Amino acid sequence: MGRRKIEIKMVKDSSSRQVTLSKRRTGLFKKANELATLCAVQVAIVVFSPGGKPYSFGHPSVEAVTERFLNQAGKPKVSIPGQVVEQSQQDVKVGKLNRQLNTMLKRLQAKTKQGEVLREAVRASCQELTHQKPVNELNRDELLEMKESMEKLREKIKGRVSEIEASSSLLLLSNIAVKQA
Repeated sequence: MGRRKIEIKMVKDSSSRQVTLSKRRTGLFKKANELATLCAVQVAIVVFSPGGKPYSFGHPSVEAVTERFLNQAGKPKVSIPGQVVEQSQQDVKVGKLNRQLNTMLKRLQAKTKQGEVLREAVRASCQELTHQKPVNELNRDELLEMKESMEKLREKIKGRVSEIEASSSLLLLSNIAVKQA
C-alpha cells in the first residue's frame, strides 16, 4: 500500500483520532529535533491530546525555551541542570562545534574520494592482469613487449630502492646529529 495524500480535516472517529495523534506527534517531534540540530535553534512544542494529556518536546528543554520566550526583554539565559549558561556563550560553543563538524566532514569526504580513486586504480590494474594470457600462450611480439615492460618495471624498482636508501641514510644522519647535539 504506500503513502497517499490525505485531505486535511478533523478525524471523526475518536479511536482513529487518537492513533493519528500518536503517529503525527512522533513525526512532528522528529522534525522539530531535526530543525534544532540542523539550524542550531531552540524549539519547544506542547501538544494536548483530546483527553487533555500533554505531550512536549524541547531542545535544549521546554522550560529553557519557554523561559527565554517569556523573558524576551531581559538577557536570554538557558537553564542547564546544575548551572546557568548565558546564551551567547552557548552560541559560541555551538558555532565552534559546527566548525569542527564541518572540518571533519570535509576530511571524511576527501578520504572517501581518495579511497574511491585507490579502489578504481586497483580494479584497473587487476583488469589489466586478468586480460593477459599465460606466458606459454604468447607469441614472439607479445613476449618482447612483456620483456620490455618488465625491464621498465625493474628500472622503476631500482630507482625507488635508491630513493629509499637515500632517505634512510639522511634519516640516520639526522638521528646521529640530534644525538650529538
